[in-house]
Amino acid sequence: MKLMFVSLGCDKNLVDTEYMLGLLGKEGYSFTDDEREAQVIIINTCCFINDAKEESIKTILEMAEYKDAGSLKALLVTGCLAQRYREEITKEIPQVDAVLGTNSYDEIASAVKTVLAGKHFEVYKPLEGLPKTGAGRLLTTGGHYAHLKIAEGCDKHCTYCIIPKIRGRYRSVPLEELVAQARELAEGGVKELILVAQETTLYGLDLYGEKSLHRLLIALNEIPGLVWIRILYCYPEEIYPELIKAIKDCKKVCHYLDMPIQHVNNDILRRMGRKTTKEDLREIIENLRREIPDIALRTTLICGFPGETQEAHEELMYFINEMEFDRLGAFTYSPEEDTPAAEFPDQIGEEQKADWQAEVMELQQEVIFDKNESLTGSEIWAMIEGKVEEENAYVGRTYRDAPDIDGYIFVNTDKELMSGDFVRVRITGALDYDLIGEIVEQ
Repeated sequence: MKLMFVSLGCDKNLVDTEYMLGLLGKEGYSFTDDEREAQVIIINTCCFINDAKEESIKTILEMAEYKDAGSLKALLVTGCLAQRYREEITKEIPQVDAVLGTNSYDEIASAVKTVLAGKHFEVYKPLEGLPKTGAGRLLTTGGHYAHLKIAEGCDKHCTYCIIPKIRGRYRSVPLEELVAQARELAEGGVKELILVAQETTLYGLDLYGEKSLHRLLIALNEIPGLVWIRILYCYPEEIYPELIKAIKDCKKVCHYLDMPIQHVNNDILRRMGRKTTKEDLREIIENLRREIPDIALRTTLICGFPGETQEAHEELMYFINEMEFDRLGAFTYSPEEDTPAAEFPDQIGEEQKADWQAEVMELQQEVIFDKNESLTGSEIWAMIEGKVEEENAYVGRTYRDAPDIDGYIFVNTDKELMSGDFVRVRITGALDYDLIGEIVEQ
């Protein structure tokens, strides 16, 4: 019996997929990445924005065709779309045999057994507590890096975001469980651990009565085998002194911080339900760079939020140029049903949103090229990701680059290297978002 997984959306969703793979692997199932071979297909869906929703629906319909053709015995849908539109999926796509909510993926083995026995399966546990997965994940990232999901849900209730309704309130994973998971990953060969959650900065507040991400970093820093620990999804207003100190003092913690700010115009920030002002953001960024001079700061922005004006857009452009973020992604606003912002007046046309997004990314391209050029001649550690086909060169990442979202460094060398190797590289040139370098002989 061969199973195929399709994991859509964010890295947090990918962690859920890897746990489901682990649970089913323990039951003796084998896996394939060819839908024509699969007897069971499981789609872990996303619906954060409209494009993600459309991709999830399209994928379900495409896989349903194999059910109609008779080669597929069972089709299961999990994740955010399943949580949000369970009735619609069951009603509109009868080929779907099972639907599991976001807090129910630990029931995946029971779901597969049930549908293979010819019965429909649905489960939606309350969005409280955490799924019981036990130890054992089947990594899909190549084995040299892995994501560690440290919490579930969110309490922020930004006006554009549906996540609290489909993932529930913020629930931290106990620190000792995370350390045990990290040790298991490190013993399995993982060298880079990437901490993820809807918001990592609030880790531990619900369990320990105080923000405890710094305590987690200190504990993870002691695990043999780990080389890099990277932090994503830090809300700027929640960054606190002990966290900054832990980033500075823990040698394995990358001087890299992903800090989504979404915008800088104070009126738009207020309408978004964000807790910072432009003045706050400038102070936070300046403080981080003062305390950790080599820190790489990544952010994300929303272009075309309801009520945004040309003046507000230009204010954002000025801020980008002034702050010179090391990494930046911009997305057009997507009105999501059941969110307050979808009902706001002064919705922006799609063409205007796209124009503003293009202008932001064009400016950021200039910023990052100048930053990359300034690194020429310096030396830096890089993790090898793979080989460039038919060339004496490898693709790698520096501490400044998270996998799949940031840039790469192309390393010229005649040496034989493996994915996960760390090498010292001298930077010799720059591309738009990437670097070029050569190994420093040691």
